[in-house]
Amino acid sequence: MHVADIIERIVSGFEGLVPKSSWGETSLFYNPGKLLPNGVYFCTTKEQNGENDKASDLSREGIFRLSFGLPKATYEELFGSRPKRPIKGGIIDTGHDFAALNKLMPHPIYGWMSWVQVLNPSKSTFESILPLIAEAHSNAVIKFKKKLKIAAPDSPPLAR
Repeated sequence: MHVADIIERIVSGFEGLVPKSSWGETSLFYNPGKLLPNGVYFCTTKEQNGENDKASDLSREGIFRLSFGLPKATYEELFGSRPKRPIKGGIIDTGHDFAALNKLMPHPIYGWMSWVQVLNPSKSTFESILPLIAEAHSNAVIKFKKKLKIAAPDSPPLAR
């Protein structure tokens, strides 16, 4: 699959998403009606290494990363206990080959926050992780509603 196809499929398949693109990265935020300044970071595609983000070796021709944040319980069902936060410029210690293609695994930097990644997912891999992406979206909806309530405590709850 191509990055544009993945972004289109996610944006068209899940409500309330706002894409923001810059520097070879497209981030998807849950922010229906743009009620919050940024919304809740939900999912991202990245096509190049960052200064402190080289473990996936995105400098390889045509390689990109799809990543998204899962609820803690789901992450732990898939991978066991979350790893410790890495030092700045470091990666988590899980024994995964973070440069492996088409394999769901913890995100090399943000795995400690329950984020996962797949490099260059095939169509079948993408289809197999769609339920996890849906769960990540549902988690973003919950976080959004909490943020919205904090931002405007006297407002009526957001209708789903």
